[in-house]
Formats: sequence, structure tokens, C-alpha cells
Amino acid sequence: MARRTHRLNWRLLLLILVLAAGTAGVVARLVQVQIIDRDYYAAQAKLEHQFQKVVRAPRGAILDRNGHPLATTVAVFDVYIDPTSWQHDATAVAAAEALAPLLGREPAELIAAARAQERGDYLAARSVSTDVGLQIMKLTPLGVNTVDSSQRSYPEGDLASSLLGFIGQDLVGLTGIEADYDRELGGTPGMLYFEQDALGNPIPFGRQLVEEPERGGDIRLTIDRYIQRLVEEKLDAQIEETEAAGGSIIVMDPLTGEILAMASRPSFRLSQLNLDDEEQVSLYRNRTITDVYPPGSVMKTITMAAAIDLGLVSSQSTYFDSGSVVVYGHTISNWNYRSFGTSTATDVIQFSINTGAIWLSELLGPERFYEYVERFGLHEPTHVGLSGEVAGLVRMPEDEGWYAIDLATNSFGQGMAVTPLQTITAVSALVNGGRLMRPYVVKDVENPEGRRTFEPVVVRQVVKEDTARTLVQMMHAAVDGRTGHLAHVPGYRVGGKTGTSTFQDRGDTIASFVGFVPLERPRFIMLVKIDAPQTSPLGAVVAAPVFGELAPQILTYLDVPPDDVEFVEEGR
Repeated sequence: MARRTHRLNWRLLLLILVLAAGTAGVVARLVQVQIIDRDYYAAQAKLEHQFQKVVRAPRGAILDRNGHPLATTVAVFDVYIDPTSWQHDATAVAAAEALAPLLGREPAELIAAARAQERGDYLAARSVSTDVGLQIMKLTPLGVNTVDSSQRSYPEGDLASSLLGFIGQDLVGLTGIEADYDRELGGTPGMLYFEQDALGNPIPFGRQLVEEPERGGDIRLTIDRYIQRLVEEKLDAQIEETEAAGGSIIVMDPLTGEILAMASRPSFRLSQLNLDDEEQVSLYRNRTITDVYPPGSVMKTITMAAAIDLGLVSSQSTYFDSGSVVVYGHTISNWNYRSFGTSTATDVIQFSINTGAIWLSELLGPERFYEYVERFGLHEPTHVGLSGEVAGLVRMPEDEGWYAIDLATNSFGQGMAVTPLQTITAVSALVNGGRLMRPYVVKDVENPEGRRTFEPVVVRQVVKEDTARTLVQMMHAAVDGRTGHLAHVPGYRVGGKTGTSTFQDRGDTIASFVGFVPLERPRFIMLVKIDAPQTSPLGAVVAAPVFGELAPQILTYLDVPPDDVEFVEEGR
């Protein structure tokens, strides 16, 4: 009997030890969960039970320089369906037949899509109009909810699309001004916290907490919607007429650097934007700041300015042009293969003589020539404030791959590449007393905290004022001469320079013209660039007429009176 009792006591002791160990494990686990890792598990429980949702702030508007809206935000609705409410066929059919016509969908397809949703509500439609949203709320189909949302609207249609850019479904800017100034436009988002059930649906009367969003600011551009529309319409017409591959036009105030219009083709349409179409991706960039091209004979104005600024030549200095020149074994001819004989420096600009630019480059030498290339900012971005802007492609003497012949070809704008914005900015310095201005497209930003205004910035003095005045008169002679006569504007004195250049690797021709008016104190300067025109390769024939047609309309719009002297001559 004693032996049996001993055996029972042993088994009981083992049981007690097992229970004690299990209890200790449970207690240890409780200590870990309730004390040591309390914050972690509390957060996990909160995430399971409480849901948070970002509430986007109303996005600010993008306005033109006069306050006219180019991009605004309008109220719309997102339509959701609770799949649990559509489990019974009769209920689902009744609700779907009321809802589907308003969304442009078939009832059966809508039911199938809603029931296929595994968790949470089904998004039946995004960004429906206010009228449709109000109709849905009036019908109140079972299980259907409308949620306030917003959508970008463009009162001026597709105007300035590559400059404005666009936003994604999350209302975040993806390209253009929308992306570059997303923080200012987007404001400060709010947060909505609410309790949810196991299926992810809000619990009726559950505790809610809202952090109110702060509205985004409005951005006013330097762009003028009227000038922008004139420019885009004329650019499209000229591309079609000349069967060109594309082109760009920029209109700028040379005294301040404000950009009044900026257009490039090919581009995309805001009204037909399809982010799923990969073929549209190449259309999103703003080609006036992302694409480079050889500036051609427009570069002769920079070469001439450098030589005059250093006192190497005057406007009446002469040299003999035989029609071509041999540079390090390479024969370079004038654009029309003509010999102009004894010519002045002014003739070099007026008749766009290639050998004259080479003559100047030899006087300058590599060091001084490329010093002025850098002064005019042709080797770096303009810092206009838009993403994607690239620097010019200019080989310097110290760079690998530079050859002495580059000095000759660069002097008349070949063998180098710059953006359209770099070109017009550089020439603007010549009509602005030699001051290089930083171009800009944003005039001010206004938000609840106040207004931030952008002012003109002088980058540096690139040439002396006397030099700039001399170049202005030379460019006036160019418009009065053969190469620029199609840019003539009756009643006004105009200055400008044509350009014709070629991509050596592709053989594509670029026709361009840079002009300004009035001559003495220009109200605007314009760059016209036509890519691969099929009717003529010459800037004088293809690009200069665009300036000649647009300038009178812009002058009238800006209420710029004619020049007295020119007006008298026209009236005789």
C-alpha cells in the first residue's frame, strides 16, 4: 500500500510541475504582451479596429498673368458600392438598374464587378459630375454611396499643356507646373480616422476624428493666355503648311525675363490624356527646355558681340569674302555659296555670311570665344524653375573630342546644341543693354499664409551697353535686308536674325528666327523654331514669316504705338 502511494505522489508531482511550467509560460507571455510589448500590440489592435484615410486638400489654381484660370479644381463625386448589400439578386438588380445608366454601364456587368470585390467597397465610378452625383443621391440605390472628390478642370482647353502638365489620380502633380509646384498647389492634406468592422466597413456611430486639410495656393504665371493662344494656333498652322516634324515658339519680355508664351510641338492634349498609352509618354516633355538643337546663324550675333565688346572690330570693319574658307583642311562655304567680296561686320549679320563668323572667331581665338559662350549662358541651364531643363552641349577646348575646327563651326552655330530657351535668353541680353536676365514663368504664389512674388533677376552683364546697342542696329539691318524681310512689321522698327542649321547625324534641317520689336525698347522678343520643314530649309522663308504675322497682333494687344519715323515713312 505504501508503494502505491509513493507511485501516486510521483505522478502528482510530475503533473504539478507540468502545470506550473505551463502557467509560468502563460504568465511570461502575458508579461511580454501586456507590459514589455504593450505599445506594439496596442498599435496592431488599433490598426485592426481603426482606419485612417488621407483627406486631400483642395488644389490651388494655375492662373495666367492677368488672373484668368488655366487649371482649376472642380467638385466631383466618387461612387462606391457595398457588395454585402447586393448579395440578394432582386435587391442588386433594382439598385443596379437605377445606377448603371447614370454611369454608362450595364446592370449585369456592374453587379458582377461589385460582387467580385473581396474586401471593402467597390469603386464603381471616379470623378462623376456634380449633376450625376446629385441624381444618384436623389435615387438613393441600396448599398450605393457617393463620396466628395475633386477633379482638375482646364477652362482654356488644351492651352499650354506641356507647360502646365497634369496630375495623377491621387491628385499629385506628375509633369510641368503641376509637378514642379506640387507642394504649393497641393496644400496640406488632412486625415480622417474612424472605427471599422472586420470587413473594413465603417462602424455606424463609431468614433471619428478629422484633421482638416489646408487649401493649396494659387500660382499666377507670367504667361498671357491671349498671346499663348495666338502662338499655338500659328505654330500648328505653320507646321502643317511646311509639313514639318514639330517646332517651338517662345515670347519673352527681354527687359525682365518674363515668359509671355511658351509652346512646343509635338505635344499632348489635356482633354485626351491617357496615362495608359505608352506612345504618349514622349509627348509629355516641354521641348523648349528639354530638347537641344544647333542654333545656326543666330549664333553669329553672339560671336559678333564678343568681337565688338573686346574692341577687335567695329560695325564698319571690313574683310574680304571669297565665298568659302579652308579651315584645317576642311572647306566651309556660305549658306548660299555666294561670294560677297569686301564686306563689313554689319554685312556679316545682315547677309548671314558664314566666312565672316569664321573671320571673327579667328580674331577672338578659342579662349576668348568660349569665355563669351559661357557669359551668355549657353553651356548651362537657364534656371527657369522648370524640371527637366538641360544644359547646352558645347565642347570646350579642354574637353576631350574638341578640335580646332570646332571654333570655326561653333562661330556660326554648328557643332554645338542649345535649347530654344537658352537661345532666346542669350539674344535677349543683346537687346537689354547687355544684361543677361534669368527667364521665369511663375509671377507669384498666393496661399493662406500670404503672397510670394518672383522678381526679375539680372544674372550678369555679358557685354557693354555700347556693344549691345551696336548689335541692335546690326540686327535691324538684318531685318531690313534680304535674310529677314519677311519678319518686317509695318509701322515698327524691328531687329532680328535668322538661323538655318542641320543635325549632321540625321540630316534634319532646323529653320529659326529670333526677332524683337520695337527696336529701341522692345516690348517682346520672339523665337520661332521649325523642325525639319519640307517646303524650305531656310529660317528666312519658314520661321521669319511667323514672326511677321504674330508681331502685329501682339503689338496691338499690348497697345504699343507705332514708331514715329517708321509711321511717317509708311504714310508717304
